[in-house]
Amino acid sequence: MRRIDCTPRSDWQQRVSQLGLVWHSRADGSAYWDEHPAWVFTPDEVAVLETATAELYRLYLAAGQHVIDADRLGELGIPSFCHAAIRAAWDGEPRALNLGRFDLGWDGSGPPKLFEFDADTPTSLLEAAVVQWDWKQAVFPAADQFNSLHEALVARWREIAPPTGTSRLYLAAAADASGEDEVTIAYHADCAAEAGIATSLIAMGDIGWDRDIRRFVDLDGRAMGAICKLYPWEWLVHEPFGRQVIDSLSTTLWMEPIWKMLWSNKAMLAVLWELFPGHPNLLETRRRPLAGAQVEKPILGREGANVRIIGAEGGAASDGPYGAEGFVYQALYPLPGRDDQRPVIGSWTVDGAPVGIGIREDGPITGNLARFVPHLILEQ
Repeated sequence: MRRIDCTPRSDWQQRVSQLGLVWHSRADGSAYWDEHPAWVFTPDEVAVLETATAELYRLYLAAGQHVIDADRLGELGIPSFCHAAIRAAWDGEPRALNLGRFDLGWDGSGPPKLFEFDADTPTSLLEAAVVQWDWKQAVFPAADQFNSLHEALVARWREIAPPTGTSRLYLAAAADASGEDEVTIAYHADCAAEAGIATSLIAMGDIGWDRDIRRFVDLDGRAMGAICKLYPWEWLVHEPFGRQVIDSLSTTLWMEPIWKMLWSNKAMLAVLWELFPGHPNLLETRRRPLAGAQVEKPILGREGANVRIIGAEGGAASDGPYGAEGFVYQALYPLPGRDDQRPVIGSWTVDGAPVGIGIREDGPITGNLARFVPHLILEQ
């Protein structure tokens, strides 16, 4: 695992924009998509990442089953009116894309370590699945890349196409300043369409509730039978219509399913350590402060907000709106590199299968200003 210098393509902004990555640069003109460096892995190193990812998925399955069986949903701060629906979805296994991104720390030696699992609304998807592959084909056509993400998404959409009688699949996201969520959900729509599914994009705020038929409806008043959302479940259930979401689960297929509230909650990191203490792919994580250098994370935080590094030289902290829901405390894993070149490896799974990686670089805390850097597989 090594970082190399590359020469960016002369037309890279135009090229990545054509692929849909419209937020390729930040407001200050600096690059989000960064072709100056690339990370190089050997086939053996990729095999280590693939094995670790499959193992972590196995651990999450076991931990989720434990929380369900031991009736510990309340410990994760999940509202009681959601508990029965989560249990029913966990056991019933409704159609699900079951997409997730394990964020890993690794320096190429020893076992990769889990930082967290974005299991409900993972982003950096388009750049991982499409943009870095296009870069590799143009710049290093003879090299390989750990990346079958696009093919896996299309195949999975084909497997879980909405049931017969459901007119179409609606795909929804809330507007955000960068446009990232909207473009990510549009990419999901492209994958679903490639799988032969009729799709419609809709803003989360444009979804209505028809009191007479007790169904969610689009702007034309048509009942929505299947909705793929890029909107966290913990936000959705606290909306004014949150109770209706729960009450209408028998008539509305929500993707991802409500049981993803388990896996997207960082309190699961403490449950994992409780169940599998000392596991080589886990960092000690508890609901109370640890001894020594550690990272404080809000259990429902996003994009590195409200994170503090405690007990390490220099320390670090980020601002944000999270934390009222409580924190977990995770042993510090020092990232390799220096300054803002410290890589976090996002290892993607589709229905439990490892399908590729994407790499973001930042300082000690990986936040929403991190850069996405492509990768290659080369024989050393």
